[in-house]
Amino acid sequence: MVAKNPANALAQYGLANEAMKEGSYQEAADHYVVYLGAYDDEGNGWGRYAEALVELGRLTDARQALQSGIAAAHRFGHPSMASELESRLESLTS
Repeated sequence: MVAKNPANALAQYGLANEAMKEGSYQEAADHYVVYLGAYDDEGNGWGRYAEALVELGRLTDARQALQSGIAAAHRFGHPSMASELESRLESLTS
């Protein structure tokens, strides 16, 4: 699907998730960037993107992704998602 329509945000998200399962963290991060640039994610995608960044050793970028995810979760009315992402952010800053 991505080959036929690279702008398909949800296909990018699915491909990113599969890349994460395979341990292809840079590929996953690249697909999450496309997804997040095209889709107003509710927080979960930002959290997954942060996971890929942590695996790549990009902790500053991971913290920024988590902050974006927290803001998105609040914007969409998902306090439990925001709380989960806040906990993950705290673990990266301690």
